Amino acid sequence: MLLLQRRIWFITLLQALIVLGSLVFAWFLRFDFSLPDRRVLLIAIAVLPLIRLAVFARFKLLHGWWQYTGVSDAWDITKAILSGTILFWLVMRILPAAGGFPRSVFISEMLFSGIFLSGVRLISRGVFESVRKDEASQRKVILIGAGFAAQMIIREFARYGSGYRVVGCLDDDITKQGIRIHGIPVLGTVDELKEIIEECPVDEVLIVVPSATGAQMRRFVGVCNRAKVSFRTVPTLSDIVAGQVTVSQLREVSLEDLLGREPIQIDLESVRKEIGGRTVVVTGAAGSIGSELCRQIIDYNPAQLVCLDQSETGLFFLRLDLDRHRSGNQPAYRVADVTDGERLRNLLAEFRPDVIFHAAAYKHVPMMESNVQEAVKNNVLGLLGLLDLADEAGCKNFVLISSDKAVNPTNVMGATKRICELILSSRPPNGMRCVSVRFGNVLGSSGSVIPVLKHQLRNHEPLTVTHPEIKRFFMMTREAVALVLQAFAIGKHGDILVLDMGEPVKILDLARTLIRLSGKAEHDVEIRFTGLREGEKLNEELFYAHEEVIPTSCEKIKRTSGALKDWSKLCVQLDELRASMIVDGAAPIRSKIKEIVPEYSFQPGNSRKGSAQKHADRYFRATAGND
Repeated sequence: MLLLQRRIWFITLLQALIVLGSLVFAWFLRFDFSLPDRRVLLIAIAVLPLIRLAVFARFKLLHGWWQYTGVSDAWDITKAILSGTILFWLVMRILPAAGGFPRSVFISEMLFSGIFLSGVRLISRGVFESVRKDEASQRKVILIGAGFAAQMIIREFARYGSGYRVVGCLDDDITKQGIRIHGIPVLGTVDELKEIIEECPVDEVLIVVPSATGAQMRRFVGVCNRAKVSFRTVPTLSDIVAGQVTVSQLREVSLEDLLGREPIQIDLESVRKEIGGRTVVVTGAAGSIGSELCRQIIDYNPAQLVCLDQSETGLFFLRLDLDRHRSGNQPAYRVADVTDGERLRNLLAEFRPDVIFHAAAYKHVPMMESNVQEAVKNNVLGLLGLLDLADEAGCKNFVLISSDKAVNPTNVMGATKRICELILSSRPPNGMRCVSVRFGNVLGSSGSVIPVLKHQLRNHEPLTVTHPEIKRFFMMTREAVALVLQAFAIGKHGDILVLDMGEPVKILDLARTLIRLSGKAEHDVEIRFTGLREGEKLNEELFYAHEEVIPTSCEKIKRTSGALKDWSKLCVQLDELRASMIVDGAAPIRSKIKEIVPEYSFQPGNSRKGSAQKHADRYFRATAGND
């Protein structure tokens, strides 16, 4: 009510000023911009606005809803102006002191008032129509978050042509409820989203909490799904702080966001000290870990980066990628097999590396179960040959990329990785520092579970999960490699360093999350349990029971301390392992692996699969309808 009264007073005052302006302008035109007979003019100034406003009120022209001006308003203005002019003429004729008021001023004031009063209404309607058209083309959004990032987004969207209009913010901070951020109200908490958009429909929700943890992001996505509204998120925190966020940088929420967005604190100087100005070789450079190693290493300005892989196509695409953002020296790309001793000898003699990151290995568990000889040849014997050649070439630092499957392995791949750890931890230093880095699955690496599920989802196929209870540790590639570099910088000879992988995640939960992110309901996509594959465990581990976990200078890296192998005895066992590969069949090789890694256990795949399938079937029946 108060707002309406203020609006009426404003419109009344504005029209009075227009009338006065028209009168004075008409008087100036009549007397060539001079002021004779000021007494008569002052009387007219006192009388005319009162008459005009009284008549405007009679014709209901004081409401101020000029955005709806039409033909009827134009006709009312004409009648009001004519009526007011007649009354004004009569009053000025009656008042003795107003004698001699020029007749031409009556006419010109009437014309000017009509033109100006009509014009201001037409301009108001034009502006309103333009704003209304612009608003109609804008997407209405609600922001989850009312902090620094929200302020940046609101300012960005306030610019003309952004295509977005923020109608409100949601935040769980009670102290922010009811406040306004650049004029945009905080409407409630995140859990109230569904009720709020029922009252105030929007086109989209933007999650503007760039520092949110994985758990927080999963909650935000769940709230948006329950509200049945589309959602997106903002760039990284560093981009927000740098003021680089733009509309074009808004992106879909990814699986990486839901697994964790906590920034990794890296001692950049310690890494730069170990890499800057040195020659670095990365084996398996075209793989998921190897390629990210190359991307991050090049930022530390090595004297030379050598990218080595047996995949010619992989190296080709790696070169295209590195050429886009490289600085300093041009990396060298070499096609080579790590088991080809002569080729490696020539390459290491050519480049004389100071550091070798060994990421080349066969990693797919089921595939290696049926190719045991190749797993041992590539993963174990390839490492042994590379270590000797690196020593021969004067290399000072050697880093092995290991796996959580090396802990209590139930498959050949994991057992070969454990043997590699034992080789590096037991080998005498001889001037070369050897460090193993152990971590879990890398999210989205080629052939891993996430790309497979995404492929099935895109092709409208059932999502295959081996077991309803299977869990895995996951880490983003960039995060894992950053920690590998930090581990390399702080590791001592023989160390087995383990990266903090957080909590293991159910593959079934990941599958359901992918379904929700695709915009589908869970009941629209079939999830099929296929049973554990050969060599597959329900749960992976990061440490052996006998290993002591020791903190390091980096919170997310732990050092293990366990019983080491006698190097001379290990060499004898490795020779026997090599000799067992001559015998036909995998059984002799598995027996020798078991001698080196007593924790290695193996069960025939069919019985494991059958048992797991029964468990999966029982789980599926028990949980049907409870999602």
